[in-house]
Amino acid sequence: MNFMKFYKQIKHLFIRFWRSDNSKVSLLRDVFVAFLFVFIILIALWTYTGQWFAAPMVAIESGSMEHPNPPYGRIGTIDAGDMVLLVKVNNKRDVIPYSTSDYYNYGKKGDVVVYHPDGDVDEDQIIHRAMCWIEVEIENSNTFYTIEEYGIIRQNASEPLYIPECGIWNWAGNSSVVFDGKPGQNHYQKFTHSGFITKGDNPVSNRACDQLGGICDQLVKVEWISGKASGELPWIGTINLFFNDVFGGKDTLKNVHGDSIQCLVILIVILVSIPIGLDLYGYFKNKKEPIENNKPSSEEKPLEKKLDDELFEKFKK
Repeated sequence: MNFMKFYKQIKHLFIRFWRSDNSKVSLLRDVFVAFLFVFIILIALWTYTGQWFAAPMVAIESGSMEHPNPPYGRIGTIDAGDMVLLVKVNNKRDVIPYSTSDYYNYGKKGDVVVYHPDGDVDEDQIIHRAMCWIEVEIENSNTFYTIEEYGIIRQNASEPLYIPECGIWNWAGNSSVVFDGKPGQNHYQKFTHSGFITKGDNPVSNRACDQLGGICDQLVKVEWISGKASGELPWIGTINLFFNDVFGGKDTLKNVHGDSIQCLVILIVILVSIPIGLDLYGYFKNKKEPIENNKPSSEEKPLEKKLDDELFEKFKK
């Protein structure tokens, strides 16, 4: 019984709060609704991504995932100034690499992951495509690589590894790096654990995989991955890059292309115009209603007309 009484009191107070015309209460109510709206969005994002109480999305800072000849606005691929959602990765089965994928994601096959290079959480995260999984076995002083989908089974690390579509160019512990058939600098690198080969989609700046291009020396472990990219909020991340440049001392805004900035401006104008348009509509509607309410109905006669009719009837009598 006490509970029901308490419930009715709370309900009564809430109704008074919700329907109050007091300016201070109205302001407090608007703030409450705004926070509630943001909270609902966060709950929805956290539920979808599985990234509870962590950032559910990231802004793209560089052009390493850009594709050639993009359409105006660059929708469908990951470009500087975009934002993407991060879906939690629990194990390697949650990531489908380019080598085994049958579906296209951001203009190319395979999942795109966000990871800390070499597991260093102090370094800026990298958002690149998972190309293939290399199983590493170490026996005594020998290291063996297995990439089943490419028919590589327990290949000795001292032998050349050549998978150009994954950005691996004639690479082995005792060989030279080769780009487009031209010898590069000597590069010695052995993987010490199993993990993903990762690579940016940009064919100009990211011809080699991250593990060969000096971005991440070792294969990407699952525990280094913050999440895999899902969805796209085009252009919105430009705002985040602007504040990062101003307050964080970065220089990333220059990576955003002109058409993306133009689309962002158009989007902001549309979003700002909607509430302004609704306010103007409500203002003119409310201004018009009192005038219409003051008009006499067709069934009612004006006061002067009524008085004239009464005088006329008296005169007749």
